Amino acid sequence: MLDIKFIRENLDLVKKSTKEKGYKTNIDDALKIDDERKEILVKVEALRQRRNEIAAKMKGGKPDAALIEEGKSIKAELAEDESKLAEVEERLNAIIKTVPNIIFDDVPLGGEECSVEVKTWGEHHAEGVDHLDYAVSRDWVDFERGAKVAGAKFYYLKDGLALLENALYQYGLSKVLEHGFTFMTVPDMVSSRVLEGCGFNPRTSDQSDEYYIEGEDLAMIATAEMPLTGYHMDEIIDEDKIPLLYAGYSACFRKEAGTYGKYTRGLFRVHQFNKLEMYIFCLPEQSKELHEKLLAIEEEIWQGLGIPYHVINIAAGDLGAPAAKKYDMEYWSPVNQKYQEITSCSNCTDFQARSVNCRVRRKDGSIEFAHTLNGTAISLARALVVILENYAEKDGKLKVPEVLRPYLNNKEEI
Repeated sequence: MLDIKFIRENLDLVKKSTKEKGYKTNIDDALKIDDERKEILVKVEALRQRRNEIAAKMKGGKPDAALIEEGKSIKAELAEDESKLAEVEERLNAIIKTVPNIIFDDVPLGGEECSVEVKTWGEHHAEGVDHLDYAVSRDWVDFERGAKVAGAKFYYLKDGLALLENALYQYGLSKVLEHGFTFMTVPDMVSSRVLEGCGFNPRTSDQSDEYYIEGEDLAMIATAEMPLTGYHMDEIIDEDKIPLLYAGYSACFRKEAGTYGKYTRGLFRVHQFNKLEMYIFCLPEQSKELHEKLLAIEEEIWQGLGIPYHVINIAAGDLGAPAAKKYDMEYWSPVNQKYQEITSCSNCTDFQARSVNCRVRRKDGSIEFAHTLNGTAISLARALVVILENYAEKDGKLKVPEVLRPYLNNKEEI
């Protein structure tokens, strides 16, 4: 979330970013509530100071009756005012949590259609094989039994497709390790505080994407970004220890709310899938450079697989709350003859770190909030779609991309 002081000092920028991102938050209401908070806080602090003065005077001697009475009066008044302060702070925080992060100057304005292509790679394939038809024909995926045991959009992977998923995972992991990331497995559930700290605030109630655990303060994660955001919650990290580069592997659970009209066939958009996620804690002055590093790693992974793609700078209206800037990589689908998303990477500046209270101690002793970034190393269900569309052959075999062969007993086809 944003700091109320920052909001005051950058009011026009915050209002512009909130509007461009499509959020309806009334910033002026937050400022009015903050004024109310300050007024009560001044009174509370004065009462606390007087209470302490009275306590000091009453030490070691005979209690003065007038001071005792004044102390009782202050105690009652302070309890009332502290209750008011807590209520006002709760109202203020409720509004601030709905204020999205600011956008960088080079973020395109407008909705999804206004996102800007910044680079392309590879030649488009003229035709491809529908991944679902192909996988079913080889008995490599079973949506019917998945639906029987868990509901629609759940599935079993079998035989060659399950082995291919493992190969893609091992390949992606080898790449992030080459770039100095520390590999982690993470909890598949997080508390509401971590969930809110990540900033996944839907614009409307029907877009909430998380599965909640009834009777528990827990939700299933939609991405390893969530538990990784909370990894250094309430901690102060010494400057000489960062940037910290983590690669988290997890199952991901999503209701896929608000996806009406988007491509949903087969494995492309499902309720559960596995993903390897990159996450970085860094100094504020490092985050823009590291954002480009995340993008470069994502490109390296997909260039190694030989998949044509383009990179787009996501427009403000499609950014979401936490990101100040976001890149999406979209592969060229030879089946649908259009680009479709395979990865993203975001610079969230101090928006998430402030919410989970993750700070950095500078060498001079000063303390400030860290910056956080995240990026998809490889999202496995979607990656399977891409490989099948591009590497399935007319004779029914699947050509194995060269970089995956070491993880499939050096087979050239399966």
